[in-house]
Amino acid sequence: ATPTALLVGTGRGAQLGILIRGPQVLEQTRRIDTVVLDKTGTVTAGTMTVTGIHPAEGTDPAELLRVAAALEHGSEHPIGRAITAAATVAAGAVESFSAEAGQGVHGIVEGRMVAAGRASWITTRWAIPVPEELAATIAADESAGATVTVVAWDGQMRGTISVADTVKPTSPEAIARLRALGLTPILLTGDNPGAARAIADQVGIEDVRAGVTPQGKLDTIRELQAAGRVVAMVGDGVNDAAALAAADLGIAMGTGTDAAITAADLTIVSGDLVLVPDAIRLARRTLGTIKGNLFWAFAYNVAAIPVAMLALLNPILAGAAMAFSSVFVVTNSLRLRRFRPLS
Repeated sequence: ATPTALLVGTGRGAQLGILIRGPQVLEQTRRIDTVVLDKTGTVTAGTMTVTGIHPAEGTDPAELLRVAAALEHGSEHPIGRAITAAATVAAGAVESFSAEAGQGVHGIVEGRMVAAGRASWITTRWAIPVPEELAATIAADESAGATVTVVAWDGQMRGTISVADTVKPTSPEAIARLRALGLTPILLTGDNPGAARAIADQVGIEDVRAGVTPQGKLDTIRELQAAGRVVAMVGDGVNDAAALAAADLGIAMGTGTDAAITAADLTIVSGDLVLVPDAIRLARRTLGTIKGNLFWAFAYNVAAIPVAMLALLNPILAGAAMAFSSVFVVTNSLRLRRFRPLS
């Protein structure tokens, strides 16, 4: 009753690009009531582009981008890759590169210690104040939905580089389908509140948690669980791995990192968010089929075995009845092959 339905359900999921790790996932999908979604690479395309370069007074914009790109060359974050891709002139290789999760990166470029990341991190970690004119620029770009990276070297703030992402075309529909399944979506991101709010408004998410570090994502999952929520986490990056592992149901985008995929219970091979509600529907349907198989198998045997024991049933008919029980279970399970994603 159980293995047959599980085999057909997971096989149908594989055909649709939904990989289910094990049978425990089916029970978890039934109970979840909250879906926490990472922003970059999950709700958005994750292909960021540079939208603005704002040097501080006395800094050449070309040099600002060149040095920042050299530093970010060692980063795997989408923001770092966008800055690196925007540079047309190569700088020297970065030395002693180091990244602080959710904050920024630093290293030595052309003999200078360079740091790039959040404005708050630059001011607290490196004790470098933000000039007034740059503070206004940061506020304006963030309110417009961009993510701002502040660059500093030689003890001075040298400028900012703004990058922006675009929402995946299917994300608004995916959020609507999650709501239709009775789930509450929450956007969780390390980006600034302005960028997070702009993306959330486009896809229809009301609850937004912005400026969250990887540890903060893990803490948010545990906080929701402590409040009685049964939480699914959807993410794609190394920064999401801990939260994916801690969630009641971890869902990874197949286009993301190996760390995220390893930590998750479900994997969406294509990385299309619209398949997340389909994955939940398929898992729930499979669980329902298993329970249906078990019910009818037990009911059938409870009714038929006493009759056979009392010799009221011809042995040939009893054998045929037993075979029919197996045929029923298999046939009922094969109905899962007709599962279709929502159009």
